[in-house]
Amino acid sequence: MRYQFLIDTYESELLKVASVWSMFHDEDLPFRPHPADRRGRSVREHMVHQCMSEDGWFKNMLGIDVAAPPLPPNETRMEFIRRYAEDAGHRLDALRLKDDAWWEEEVGFFKVKRSRAWVMVRRIAHTSHHRGQQMTILRVLNRELHSNYGPTADTGGLPQNQAPVIYAYPDLAALLSGAPKTPLPEPPSIPVSERPQ
Repeated sequence: MRYQFLIDTYESELLKVASVWSMFHDEDLPFRPHPADRRGRSVREHMVHQCMSEDGWFKNMLGIDVAAPPLPPNETRMEFIRRYAEDAGHRLDALRLKDDAWWEEEVGFFKVKRSRAWVMVRRIAHTSHHRGQQMTILRVLNRELHSNYGPTADTGGLPQNQAPVIYAYPDLAALLSGAPKTPLPEPPSIPVSERPQ
């Protein structure tokens, strides 16, 4: 199937979203980048946006409705993770049944028409954009960051220094079971930036 890579990418995005959310604490949910500036979403608002936005895109643009409320009844960190993981898992199952013709059909994307494959690429980019914002908030909160795409300052620094990729969890089942995160190494003694001060 020509578009299997989009299904595989969406599956990996599901774990990446849940892993980043797992790095927050419940008391972080009201935190926003600047306390007096409502333009920067709080951690909770990011979680709500991810759940609502993905539900809307899949229903209205891709035609996949998981027939579940997009938000958990109790807005705790773990309940957001469970709700999102369950709904995204159903979306993933639906995507696995689609053929190339479905992916290539043009659908409404706001005020224009685009193929479902194009919409899915934009959905993945949208999710990644917000996840990057959340990882910045984690850094502001002085939380440790496991890998999301590659090494981080907490996994050993720069790839050119052979810093390892260390994911918080090997898979979604481990995260949802409450298993502990993969341990991180001691802070590296070498610079973790190309422009250290």
